[in-house]
Amino acid sequence: MNDAPAALLPVALKAAEMASELVRTRVPGLLTAKGDRDMASEVDYTVERAVRDYLEERTPDIAVLGEEEGISGDTTGDLLWAIDPVDGTANFVRDIPLCGISIGLIAKGRPIVGVIDLPFLGARYHAAQHTGAHLGDRRIRASMTTNLKDAIVAIGDYAVGEGAEAKNRRRIALTEHLAASVQRVRMLGTVAIDLAWVAEGKLDAGITLSNKPWDMAAGIIIAREAGANVIDQDGTDHTFDSSATIATAPALTHDIAALLHDAET
Repeated sequence: MNDAPAALLPVALKAAEMASELVRTRVPGLLTAKGDRDMASEVDYTVERAVRDYLEERTPDIAVLGEEEGISGDTTGDLLWAIDPVDGTANFVRDIPLCGISIGLIAKGRPIVGVIDLPFLGARYHAAQHTGAHLGDRRIRASMTTNLKDAIVAIGDYAVGEGAEAKNRRRIALTEHLAASVQRVRMLGTVAIDLAWVAEGKLDAGITLSNKPWDMAAGIIIAREAGANVIDQDGTDHTFDSSATIATAPALTHDIAALLHDAET
């Protein structure tokens, strides 16, 4: 099992390469409503099915969880692929190039392999446990920023659907606290990019007040392998039972956790 993460990274990389080609060469097509102001495009389904088929062929003993069509395969094992075929669909259908493909491998609830491909930015991030994080062939590291006033922080989209009003009161309070404390606040519309850019040091923190394995798994291992801290909103280490996903430059973790606490009160 010690060699498994690095051994399975090439499978994830090939799946991401295939998915990226589909996203770059297909128009979004028919949109399917997924509730209040949420949607999936034909490309979301096409990519998820192609990646699922490839992973099931190459790793038949590992179950696959996709955002659009749920889980398939043998769910009794310790490993699980988690895939988001197009993270940032709202951007994708408007031809905004901020979207990504996220493919993560989870072992006993903890991500051990991750690939994030940004098809319109020509960037592919990847990591396997204990081997570091990379952008292509280049090793990447989280930022060395030490002061909140110098930090650029990304936040997740505002909520839609059931309970959105209450959820967004928290998000708006968080935005106000960030605006008063950090250099700039960004809302990019895709947690895959938030986490990849924290790993690369483009962002000093990314705060998403939710936690879904297809969205987060790949980015969490990439950020951690780059030296970032990934925590829940109470400052504890992030797990798949966490209610939020916060990735930070190491020196900012305490300050970001304190800011989140202040936004709650």
